[in-house]
Amino acid sequence: MSQKSKVRHANREAQQEKQARKVITWIFAALVVLAVAFLVVAMMD
Repeated sequence: MSQKSKVRHANREAQQEKQARKVITWIFAALVVLAVAFLVVAMMD
């Protein structure tokens, strides 16, 4: 593998890891919002 290709591969891998962390953060945030909404609805009964 050429040096340029190795650098490109490393950059792509880092970018994918950063994007994956962002997706996981959004999933957890959505779960928290849904949990709060569920608690609000449960309190109204």
